[in-house]
Amino acid sequence: MKATAVFLAVVVAVLLQVALARYAIGGRWVFDLVLVGVAFAALQGGATAGMLAGTVGGLLQDVLSGGIVGVGGLAKTVVGCVTGVVGTQFVVARPSARAVIVAVATVVHRLVMVGLQALIDLQWTGVSWGGLLVETGVNAAAALVVFQAAQALPGAMARQRFSRRSSLSRRNW
Repeated sequence: MKATAVFLAVVVAVLLQVALARYAIGGRWVFDLVLVGVAFAALQGGATAGMLAGTVGGLLQDVLSGGIVGVGGLAKTVVGCVTGVVGTQFVVARPSARAVIVAVATVVHRLVMVGLQALIDLQWTGVSWGGLLVETGVNAAAALVVFQAAQALPGAMARQRFSRRSSLSRRNW
């Protein structure tokens, strides 16, 4: 995966996160589309693409959220690298399997974030397991949609190109 494609995936994920964050119902629908974008880049391009996407996406999200800048970047970089390594070590081609990897990455990301903030603030804030469960489900569902679309898009474009050809140019055997 080229660097421009990684940047494009991360920027689209950040823009979607910012646009859809206002529609979160009272804070009960928690999602992290930037993490889904990082996992997408990592599973498509490997560990290097995952680290690049994690660093850029995490830092952008930190700057836009107003929290401690760097914590999200570090957590997403670690998760992107590990997700990329898992994606290259195991053949993960089905969108449902990739959605499971995103679900595991969501749990690991949340635990790393809580751990880093506990180290910085020197107090343990705890993990909201209900919120983590909802976030994991929403991220996995979003990842399933993204990976299904990424798998179906090239075939649909090829079919469209083939159907635009005139019937005289096709060989009829």
